[in-house]
Amino acid sequence: MKGSIVLFLVLAASLTAGNVYVCDYEYQADLCVYLVDYEYQADLCVYPVEYEYQADDEDELWFFVDYEYQADVLIYYVDYEYQADLNVYFVDYEYQAGWEEPGKWTGRLH
Repeated sequence: MKGSIVLFLVLAASLTAGNVYVCDYEYQADLCVYLVDYEYQADLCVYPVEYEYQADDEDELWFFVDYEYQADVLIYYVDYEYQADLNVYFVDYEYQAGWEEPGKWTGRLH
């Protein structure tokens, strides 16, 4: 019975993609993110969406959740670019969002 519940929770979590939780500490995070000042500096241009369903299976569309257990990816904002796994720039429109060039994190954020 416990195995069925665990399997259900794992499958349910995998169906909700694009959910991002911002951690308080670096050691809790899957990914360290540095916010760049300009779009051309970014590895990934991100558009934050208003609803969870809008972020399904999209690396560039992020829905910020309130709790760690709801997230697909745990991130931590670092202070310096050299500390980051990924440089991110938040864009104003959805059509601007996307990868600048495919990298090691492409397809892994959901």
